[in-house]
Amino acid sequence: MTKITAQVPAVQVEVGDDVAREHLEYARDKVTAALGHAPEPVLYARVRLRYAGDRAVARPAVAQVVADCNGRSIRTEFDAPTMHEAVDGLQSRLRRRLDRLARDWEELRDRRSPAVAHEWRHGDEPTRRPAHFPRPAGQREVVRRKAFELAAVTPDEAAFDLELHDYAFHLFHEIATDQDCVIARTPEGYRLSRLDPAVGESPGGAVTVELDPVPAPELSLAEATDRLGLTGAPFVFFRDTDSGQGCVLYLRYDGHYGLITPAA
Repeated sequence: MTKITAQVPAVQVEVGDDVAREHLEYARDKVTAALGHAPEPVLYARVRLRYAGDRAVARPAVAQVVADCNGRSIRTEFDAPTMHEAVDGLQSRLRRRLDRLARDWEELRDRRSPAVAHEWRHGDEPTRRPAHFPRPAGQREVVRRKAFELAAVTPDEAAFDLELHDYAFHLFHEIATDQDCVIARTPEGYRLSRLDPAVGESPGGAVTVELDPVPAPELSLAEATDRLGLTGAPFVFFRDTDSGQGCVLYLRYDGHYGLITPAA
């Protein structure tokens, strides 16, 4: 059987000032080769190479790719001791995601058995998150803000999007309860946090989702910042005191904060 290789546009590569230019072409070649296994046309692809703020951490080199596969966004990253290893790991992870893309989406849509649905979650190695720069809480600032229209989906579909984009958490609008929610990974499956967990039934579907029984706290941005600094958690999901919407404040790799909010 002859394998048809997908046509891949020129891969854009962005590198930090401290990244050797020799890694640029290496990353472009590796990612282009992986994208050749895409089940649908690749419309766009961008790679970013950077080092963590503290080069003394065990895995300071970080390679990230964002691609558009026929309108479906894919994001993944890999960190390693050296940039060469980070790019190699990124290529392997991206290829596995692309190989599973079409099959997994159909399996999730069809609501097959949990054992089948879990293949797309457990078939990959655990996501490696780059070490956070150890910035004292008093020196942290909100340096990135993202506002977008939340997808109205089920927890199953949100879990699939989380895995497809290699997120640690995913903010979405739950169809059944008509409220903003966050889904995140746990060792047993996924944990769903709702603005009001008393609304609606416990989530059921193809994947194991545990419902957080505690309502999202109503906080201002300043209060959410204080809470995240005190708890040391990777993110906090909260109801914004002004808008009433669900928002996420998270700790970035550089030790500062990022804020995700629904579009007005």
